[in-house]
Amino acid sequence: MPPALSRILIVRTDNIGDVVLTLPLAGYLKGLIPGVQVDLVCRAYAAPVVRCCRHVDRVLALEELDIDRLFRDHDYDTVIFAFPHRAIGRAARRAHVANRVGSSHRLHHWISCNRLAHFSRARSPLHEAQLNFALLKAIGIEHQPELPELCALYGLDAPRTAGVDGMFDPARFNLILHPKSNGNGREWPLARYAELAALLRDDPDVAIWVTGSRAEGELLAREGQALLASPNVHNLCGRLDLTGLVALIGMADGLVASGTGPLHVSAALGQPTLGLFPPIKPIDIARWGALGRNAVSLSAEQACETCTDAQHCRCMEAIQAGQVAGVIAEWRARMSLRRRGMQREEVPA
Repeated sequence: MPPALSRILIVRTDNIGDVVLTLPLAGYLKGLIPGVQVDLVCRAYAAPVVRCCRHVDRVLALEELDIDRLFRDHDYDTVIFAFPHRAIGRAARRAHVANRVGSSHRLHHWISCNRLAHFSRARSPLHEAQLNFALLKAIGIEHQPELPELCALYGLDAPRTAGVDGMFDPARFNLILHPKSNGNGREWPLARYAELAALLRDDPDVAIWVTGSRAEGELLAREGQALLASPNVHNLCGRLDLTGLVALIGMADGLVASGTGPLHVSAALGQPTLGLFPPIKPIDIARWGALGRNAVSLSAEQACETCTDAQHCRCMEAIQAGQVAGVIAEWRARMSLRRRGMQREEVPA
C-alpha cells in the first residue's frame, strides 16, 4: 500500500522544457489523491511557466529559497526529486521528511533518499514525461501512463497580458518560429528557417513571428539575416519576458521549434506545434518529442555520419523546409474548417 500523502514537493531545477514535461506528474497526483497539496521547486527563470499550471499549488524559485528553512516552513510528508539536488536532499533528510524519493543511479540519493526508484533515463525507450512516473513506484504507486493520457494532465493555461493582447491580426494565420535553443538541443539550421519563410512569403494570410532571447536576437542579426529580412517576418527576440512569451504562444495558430522550452510549452497548451529532432538517442523524438493533443514531430530518417558532433551534424539539415510547410498547410486547412463551422453555427436558421 502507498503511504498516506498530503503535502508533496516536486523538485525539478533544470530547463523549462524539462519542467513542463514534469507537470503531468503533478496533474496525476492531484487527480489520484483528493485534497493533496503539490508544490514545485524550479529555477526562477522557469517559474512563470509553472505559475500557469493549475495543478501546482505553490511555486518555489530555487534562487529565492532558504533551503535550510524549507522543510521547517513547509510541513511536507513527501519530496520527489524529478531532478537531483544535493542541498535540498540533505535538508529533507535532516528534517526527517517521511518519503524522500529519488532515482537509485544517483549515489547521493542513497544517503539523502529513503525511497529509491530503480530505472535508467538514458537507456529507457520511454518519453521523458513518462519517466517521471517511474519515481512513483518507490512510494507504491504503479502507473505508467500512455502518451495520450499525459496530454490531458498538463493543466497549463496561457495568461493574458496587455503587451501581447492585440499583437496578432486574428484574420491571419500567425505562426511562431523559435529558431534557437540556448544551446540545449540540436537546432534546425537558420537557412532552413529562411527557406520556410520564403515558401510562405507570397501568402498575405500568413504572418511569421520570430521569438527568442535578446542574445539570440543578436545572433540572428549576425547569422540569420535572410530570415529576418523576409517581409512576412516580425522579429520579437528580446521583446518579451517568459510570461509574455507564454501568452503569445497561447494566442498563436502554430509554433515550429527544435527541442526547446517554448516547443514544450506550446504542446502543453494544446497549440498546433511542430518539433524538429535528430534521429539519435537519447535526444530523439521518442524521448523528447513534442507531446500535446495538437503536437507532431519530424526527424531525419537515419542518423548522419557526424551525428555525434552537434556543430557539424547534418541530421537536422536533412529535414526539408517543404516538409515543415506541409505540416503548416495541414494546420491552416483544419483552422479554415473550424472557422467555416463556426460561421455556419452563427447563421440563424
